Amino acid sequence: MIASPAPFDWDLPERLNMAAQVLAHPAEQLAIVDLTGPQRVDVSYGDLAEMVDGLARYLSTRLQPGDRVGVLLSQSPWCVAAHLAAWKVGAISVPLFKLFKRDALASRAGDAGVRLVFTDAEGADLLEDLAEAVIVEQAGLSGGVVAFADTTPDTPAVLIYTSGTTGSPKGALHGHRVLTGHLPGVSISHDHLGQQGDCLWTPADWAWIGGLFDVAMPGLALGVPVVASRLDKFTPEACADVIARGDVRNVFFPPTALRMLKAAGQGLDGLRSVASGGEPLGAEMLAWGRRRLGVNINEFYGQTECNMVASSCNADFEPRPGCIGKVVPGHDLAVLGADGQLTLEEGDVAVRRGSASMMLEYWNRPVETAAKFHGDWLITGDRGVWEGDYLRFVGREDDVITSSGYRIGPAEIEDCLLTHPAVVTVGVVGKPDEMRTEIVKAYVVLKPGILVTAKELQDHVKSHLAQYSYPREISFVAELPMTVTGKVIRKELKRRAAAEGKLR
Repeated sequence: MIASPAPFDWDLPERLNMAAQVLAHPAEQLAIVDLTGPQRVDVSYGDLAEMVDGLARYLSTRLQPGDRVGVLLSQSPWCVAAHLAAWKVGAISVPLFKLFKRDALASRAGDAGVRLVFTDAEGADLLEDLAEAVIVEQAGLSGGVVAFADTTPDTPAVLIYTSGTTGSPKGALHGHRVLTGHLPGVSISHDHLGQQGDCLWTPADWAWIGGLFDVAMPGLALGVPVVASRLDKFTPEACADVIARGDVRNVFFPPTALRMLKAAGQGLDGLRSVASGGEPLGAEMLAWGRRRLGVNINEFYGQTECNMVASSCNADFEPRPGCIGKVVPGHDLAVLGADGQLTLEEGDVAVRRGSASMMLEYWNRPVETAAKFHGDWLITGDRGVWEGDYLRFVGREDDVITSSGYRIGPAEIEDCLLTHPAVVTVGVVGKPDEMRTEIVKAYVVLKPGILVTAKELQDHVKSHLAQYSYPREISFVAELPMTVTGKVIRKELKRRAAAEGKLR
């Protein structure tokens, strides 16, 4: 079975620039509600365009089209402006995350060949000598309006790194069509976003595809105000405060945020729509959403390589617990069996070439790019099964750990732990956790005669990688299950971790 909605034509123009899409609104119209400071600041599309032109003029003196520009900024108007400036001059923006430590930043910036990074003082300290740090508030150059580069739908525009499962994180390269590709799914997941009074926010950082292309850029392109708010730590109280001060009516909540709200008994007033993605919520969470949030939570599905391809939409059809909705217009989804043929049984979820949100390729990885496809189908690595025209998510085929809404690749953590002088070998997996979906669990073999505590190894990871990716549990073992070629058998470790959880 292939699930496709009614006939749909992306109708992409010969010339397309995402910066032009985002800024194509009256200058006086509200674009961003900035809650990053002590006072609310309303930023119009005209204000945003001036910020973009200042940065674009700076880039035009330093870079050539196709050069990579890092963006190491938290939610803020400057974060949006930095990406738009790169796209306006034909450069490729590379989102980077403030919680990354040096090794994580170095691997991504180095792989992408980043020439300079738009950031702030905090980000400059993190970068050190990895790349030229350009403070956005100081970088703008005065002058006239900068012309939009002559770009097509397939001109490279943004390079977003995946979590990585069997090696270093891979960069998914997207063209200027990727924003268009997100618009139908984003609209549907919010019961047709763009109604009078709509205002969009997410606690997810804009360094990830979920924050940048499920919220910030689509909202602005649709003319819906977007709230920018830095939450150093998500709490139900801080969430309620943002929604009240920002007049938020539409929210994308990662599942962990919803679980924290539920655990705290926190209701939220005034919301018209709530969307969630990353892992299934289940019937109990959906029922809680109706009781305490006053809405039916719309679940959606996608990945960095091809996003927003399926979604629920309460305005159009009843949600089905455990299912991630129906296919979004413009995308063809299939479930393929082990033989690569269509099946009505459980199989690999796949997306047909032609989706506007599909990546162009993995950056400088032709072998991995080819392996991602089976004929005309992009293989997501997830397992699913059809229930009529609803797609039920079964689980991930790869080893990515989903923890608190983050997708975490075990290989990067294993590599980090192996740099500790006490560690011989290590295997990292996800252990089921009621609050976080999974936690990072490490099984470590130490060198003979060397003692080290779990906390020392946790601190080691925290000092090199993102804070959220450190192993919350570490078990010291005599040996790991290995294949004959010396690879850790993660499936065995995952079974062990799951059994440990049941014993508690």
